[in-house]
Amino acid sequence: MFEKILIANRGEIALRVIRSCRERGLRTVAVHSEIDADALHTRLADEAICIGPADPTRSYLHIPAIIAAAEITGADAVHPGYGFLSENPEFAETCAQCGLEFVGPLPDQMRQWGDKVTARALAKSLGLPTIEGTELLEDVEDAIKKAESLGFPVLLKASGGGGGRGMHILHSKEEVRAVFETARTESRAAFGNDALYFEKFIERPRHIEFQILGDKHGNIHVLGERECSIQRRHQKILEEAPSVALSDEMRSDMSATIRRAMSEVGYISAGTLEFLLDESGELTFLEMNPRIQVEHPVTELVMGIDLIGEQIRIADGQPLELPERPLSPRGHAIECRINAEDPDTFAPSPGMITEFHMAGGTGVRVDSGVFGGGRVPPHYDPLIAKLIVHAPTRVQAIAKMRRALSETIIGGIRTNIPLHRRILAHPAFEEGRFSTRFLDELQA
Repeated sequence: MFEKILIANRGEIALRVIRSCRERGLRTVAVHSEIDADALHTRLADEAICIGPADPTRSYLHIPAIIAAAEITGADAVHPGYGFLSENPEFAETCAQCGLEFVGPLPDQMRQWGDKVTARALAKSLGLPTIEGTELLEDVEDAIKKAESLGFPVLLKASGGGGGRGMHILHSKEEVRAVFETARTESRAAFGNDALYFEKFIERPRHIEFQILGDKHGNIHVLGERECSIQRRHQKILEEAPSVALSDEMRSDMSATIRRAMSEVGYISAGTLEFLLDESGELTFLEMNPRIQVEHPVTELVMGIDLIGEQIRIADGQPLELPERPLSPRGHAIECRINAEDPDTFAPSPGMITEFHMAGGTGVRVDSGVFGGGRVPPHYDPLIAKLIVHAPTRVQAIAKMRRALSETIIGGIRTNIPLHRRILAHPAFEEGRFSTRFLDELQA
């Protein structure tokens, strides 16, 4: 077993990894930018080392500084969390070259699944149902030709991206001509890759994702699904498990298909396969994220598994200790992402946190990287806490989340808690009748 793990991240995910390490007797190293010198993850890790200024390209994305920190502190392994370098195959390769175990999938697996066009082709070859789409677009004229062949409306997407950035719904060739170069520029700035492609646009889908774990001994486990349809600007803000939209038969069939597919490619570590569920009830593959997800706690609560702990065990070469038969979800879990942002415009709201009291009680979990008197810097993702509840039924989970939100007090900055209250009070949400357009319609 490792003795010391460096966490190449910040905020709540860094705290989450620290907790799993500490429960296993492992020492931890936190890296931080200058502006994060007093952040909670730097205070709670066994060691902390500054790796650069606030600009993430000069700190949390600066591979030489992170490797140097690992070597200085004598770390055995590196956990990348999510975001930043978590899906960067060059980072994983550099770790290996420097004698550090990367807690995540193999570099080649990141490359396979990181490019969306390649991933869709691979998924199709593995027998997964896929969304109709195009190859990479050469220029605006090629884009118009391929969009017309696919049939409007189409979804223009960045091949090397994610999180909804650079995504555009287009209804005509005039719209393609108007946004193509802008989208290419956005993609280049966000991902260092300006490759674009089209997918067939599905009007009112639900966003369903399946959690997997694979070890170095060829074992693959599919740990149920999460409902992630409540999104703002294509970014998730509320997730739950299991999804009320799937029958037991659909869940079982897709889990078996995923297990066969991921066994064939020998996938290692945690990963998530994302699907769209159309109004006819058909699931089609969207993308695969070769890392831990923000919303992993809802799976942990309904499945009774420490996913971060399993990632560490897998990286250390240990086999998964999960039952042969597929696990069934126990009860229902809901997660609300508490962001430092205006609840109506979603504009970021950085600044000093003057009050910070998170809810508690039976079945309530809080994953957070901030504290009262601390600051939310403007340089990073606005997520400041994840409020997660678990109850025997979905109705009870909704009631518990409403109660937990009412107890949560965060002062000095604006948060999206009022928006979460509106979502939970909406009849369509209560009844499980919603799609990825739910929030657009709620805000209209």
